[in-house]
Amino acid sequence: MRLKATINLAKRWAMRCYRYCVSGVWQDTRSTWWINLIKIINLSVNSFLDKNLQQKASALTYSTILAMVPVLAMIFAIGRGFGFQNLVETGLLKFIPLQGDALSSILGFVDSYLEQSSEGVFVGIGIIFLLWSLVSLLGNVEDAFNHIWGEKSGRSFYRKVTDYTAIFMILPVLMICSNGIAIYMSVATSGTLLSPVVGFILDAAPTVLIWLFFTLAYMLIPNTRVKFLSALIPGILCGTVFQVVQWLMLSGQIYVSKYNAIYGSFAFLPLLLIWIQLSWLICLSGVVMTYSSQSIFRFGFRDEIKSISQEYYERVTLIALALIVKRFCNAQAPLTKAELSNGSDIPIRLAGKVIDRLVNVELLSVVVGKEEREFAYQPSFDIERMTIAMVVERLRTSGSQWFIRDFDNRFASAHRMLSEKLELPISPDILIKDIALESNADNKSERNS
Repeated sequence: MRLKATINLAKRWAMRCYRYCVSGVWQDTRSTWWINLIKIINLSVNSFLDKNLQQKASALTYSTILAMVPVLAMIFAIGRGFGFQNLVETGLLKFIPLQGDALSSILGFVDSYLEQSSEGVFVGIGIIFLLWSLVSLLGNVEDAFNHIWGEKSGRSFYRKVTDYTAIFMILPVLMICSNGIAIYMSVATSGTLLSPVVGFILDAAPTVLIWLFFTLAYMLIPNTRVKFLSALIPGILCGTVFQVVQWLMLSGQIYVSKYNAIYGSFAFLPLLLIWIQLSWLICLSGVVMTYSSQSIFRFGFRDEIKSISQEYYERVTLIALALIVKRFCNAQAPLTKAELSNGSDIPIRLAGKVIDRLVNVELLSVVVGKEEREFAYQPSFDIERMTIAMVVERLRTSGSQWFIRDFDNRFASAHRMLSEKLELPISPDILIKDIALESNADNKSERNS
């Protein structure tokens, strides 16, 4: 009996721990290291299994396949210009987990592409198509990153063209330089006491470079300000997982000989698709971890935000707008989404959702914040005309409506009844700034008491 009671007690304790780790942790507002660790692990697992994230990874896989030949063509064209085509090929063989024959087939497509793009009338069209493929691919990546961060606006088209083209110009140069330095260091230190140390550094360099690549991608690609420390740990974790997957793909090719009988010379294609899909899924999971680690203390109440009632959503929206108006009245700098969340305890995702809604209904305007790629928000018109009734009416009536054919005529009596029932019983003279003044009065009375 005692053993059975102990087992039942252990089961109940395990279930409580499971429920806490799965959902209860998001209601825990404490900020200890182990609670934050549970939240990050929770987010990592959920994001990896999230259908929406998998759909985005699939879309990026499709974009990658379409842009693969133009991207490699750009890299090889620059490599040939420097006279280091063999070094670029060596770097690709180490990076892409495909057999040599498969990569040779892809490089054959690249050579054909470069030949066709450099002849006659196809010169200008080929260059335009190549640049468009590069910009389109990285534009889709940026859109996926911005969606996770809750940023509605991306880079301008001019910045996309200049920034993305610069990335693809610098990438082959870095590959050439890294391979050249590795060869020089191994030759220069051969037979010396530094040879084992240099060998260890050269062996560890690819891993460190992958970590640095993921960290910089999480920092620079989203159109928002990302802290280095917030991106460092996800960059290391995702870079490590990426290399493990890469190793598994290289090792697993020995055991997939059946694919050769089915697909023939295209046997590498399913493996390439699986690798690209997993790579993007790992990359996007790291974006979620970066976002959560930067704002983990305001990431709670995830399930409640998904099922928030309209009445409570309107209250949060009005209070958020009142705080922004209050800053405007006091001639203070406009608030960012993070500052609004920190100062009001509104979860960061709900704060972003509310502000984006207020921008869409033209109650707030976007301005440049204190830091680069940081956006702040201020009232878009005279606050003396910004009444509660106006705000609620815009929130409820903005968007597509009256698009069902003859719907208002067929149900005219019902529409008249609904207009009377749903009429807003709010005084049209109450201003948004009155809420801020009322909150100031509440704070003074609390301090006096």
